[in-house]
Amino acid sequence: MRMYLSSFRLGNKPEALLELVGDDRRAAIVMSALDNFPDQRAQWLRAQSRALTQLGFSVSELDLRTYFGRESELRQFALNVSTFWINGGNAFIARRAMKQSGFDRLIKDALARDTHVHAGFSVAPAICYRSMRGLELTDDPNDVPEGYDPTIVWEGLDLLPHAIAVHYQSDHSESNSTDCEIAFYEAHGIPYQALRDGEALVVSGSTTKVVG
Repeated sequence: MRMYLSSFRLGNKPEALLELVGDDRRAAIVMSALDNFPDQRAQWLRAQSRALTQLGFSVSELDLRTYFGRESELRQFALNVSTFWINGGNAFIARRAMKQSGFDRLIKDALARDTHVHAGFSVAPAICYRSMRGLELTDDPNDVPEGYDPTIVWEGLDLLPHAIAVHYQSDHSESNSTDCEIAFYEAHGIPYQALRDGEALVVSGSTTKVVG
C-alpha cells in the first residue's frame, strides 16, 4: 500500500510523493469534490495539472461522472495510470462519486496489490477512515450535484485505522471547523491524526510517517 495524503496542495515535501511513485509518473486527477463549483473546479484542475507536470508527471483528468455505473470501463482506464491525485473540495460529493463509479472498490484493490498510489490533499486523507462522521462539521453532506445519487454515504474508504483532520492550526478558511472535527473525534473516542498545511501522511507498506 502506498499513499501520499497531504493537508493542502502538494505539501512541503513533494519529493516524498516521487519516492512512492518511482519512475512511472502517470497521474490521473480526480476533481469530483468540486463538481458543484464548476468555476473553481476548472481553476483547481489547471493549477494541480501544472503542479504535477512540474514534478515530472504526465497528467490526465479522471472525471468519475463519466464512469457512473461503468466500473469495468473505469478499471480499464486505471491500467493507463500509476497515481490517483484526489483534489480537495466537498468530501461527501467525492465519496458519492467514488461509490457510483466503483472507484472505491478499485482503489482498495489497487492498494492491496500495490499497483497504484493513492494521493491528494484535503479530501484524499479525509475519506480514508472507515467513517465520514464528523466531516459534516466542515462539508455539507446534502450538497448534491446534478447526476449524483442524493443518498449520503457515511462509510469512508477504510484505508487507515484513524481519521485525519486536515488544515489543523493553519492559515486556511476551514481551520476552525477542523477544531470542531477534532472535538467530535475526541468526544466519540475516534482515533485521529491532525495534519497542518504543508504536512502529509506518507504510507509505504507497513511504514507510516508524517513529512513536511
